[in-house]
Amino acid sequence: MDSAPPVIALTRLPSTTTRSDRSQSPVTAASESTALRPVSKNRQILVLVSSFLTIVITIGLNQSYGVFQAYYISPSQIILNSTDNSPALVAFVGTLASGLTWSGSIFINPMLTRISLPQLRQLCVSGVLLMSLGFGLASISSTVWQLLLTQGLLYGVGSSLLYFPILSSAPEYFNERRGAAMGFILSGAGIGGLLFSPLVRALLSNIGPRWTLRALALIVLVVSLPIAVSASPSRFLGRRPTHVDLKMALKPTFLLSVCAGFLQSGGNGLPLTFLAEYSVALGYTAAFGANLLAVNNAVNAIGRILTGWVGDRVGRQNMLCSMCLLCVAAIAGLWLGSIGDGGRKGLWLAFVVIYGMAGGGYNALFPTTIAEVFGLQAYASVNGFIYFVRGLGTMFGSPVGGQILGESKLGNYREVVIFDALLLAGATVCVVAVRGLDAAEKRAWRWRA
Repeated sequence: MDSAPPVIALTRLPSTTTRSDRSQSPVTAASESTALRPVSKNRQILVLVSSFLTIVITIGLNQSYGVFQAYYISPSQIILNSTDNSPALVAFVGTLASGLTWSGSIFINPMLTRISLPQLRQLCVSGVLLMSLGFGLASISSTVWQLLLTQGLLYGVGSSLLYFPILSSAPEYFNERRGAAMGFILSGAGIGGLLFSPLVRALLSNIGPRWTLRALALIVLVVSLPIAVSASPSRFLGRRPTHVDLKMALKPTFLLSVCAGFLQSGGNGLPLTFLAEYSVALGYTAAFGANLLAVNNAVNAIGRILTGWVGDRVGRQNMLCSMCLLCVAAIAGLWLGSIGDGGRKGLWLAFVVIYGMAGGGYNALFPTTIAEVFGLQAYASVNGFIYFVRGLGTMFGSPVGGQILGESKLGNYREVVIFDALLLAGATVCVVAVRGLDAAEKRAWRWRA
């Protein structure tokens, strides 16, 4: 008879028991609720690469939308019937895609504990097909509302169906080096933006918008289908909680984390949406604006890796607070300063680099601190809900910023920058408060946390 595969019990994690479990011994219940599948080095590498590429093709593509934003509102665009398109409405195409990518978590994560591995992979494949279909149908669109339904809605739903089945279990495959591993995985957002921003700009210039969108539809299929058919299961042998219970929902750390997620996502995406457009208002060419977006994404990728690595050594929550403060300083100091005296290009270039580093750090560290504050077993439920709220924040920030902006003139950006700084300052206050309250709840202050 074959022996049963070994399991690993994480006895330091809290167990979740139901009414029927009360007759079981506490040790048995804890063991069943926290038992993990063994993991091989090859499986870790597969999870690392698949998760990285998933981020590239979902978040990375979303972060390059600023190139489309600048093109769709430019007088030279040849895809939309109207030449007077609202920047706020055009911005909502990209933020709808980004928002749905994240907010789909509240529907998808509960499904993941109830389906088999073949069904999980089918879910991923359906997501890939929707993403590709979204770009394909966008290529025959001629109005902004059609782009909202295709490049926004279809692509966003599809990317969420791929993103969460792959990413929700990724932290489970890494222990001591979880910060570095997640930093590398999430650096895919910056790498994706670095690759797609100049690529999209070059394609728009050489083959036009319709064939650009068709090319992206093909790229999504080629890159994403292998990821979908090789998706890895959760390591937990028992069912993880997928809903946030009332006790968790009333915890101050949870409420503040939710608030931080909404404010940060609303503020974080706004500079990326308008980066290429603002560069043109500052006097640069559209091509140079696309290149600056690529530079920002490259620094963003480096920032995610470095801050994850440093966070493992000095404390992930400490690093998260520091990156939030740096984001606010970059927005209020450099971006706002670049508007004065008819435009200060040196300050703007400094902002592109520093904000890319700081913003990348926040996005890399936030998932790891969720696991640290709320426990690995609660990661899926808490992370899923917070990402749902982050999706709502994304759909709030850039469209409101576009409405504040009106016409894309240099002086009109001042109120947009102040709005962005206020969002990120609020997020910083919440993150710092979580750091203190988490130590108070655990009754132990640690400098390295």
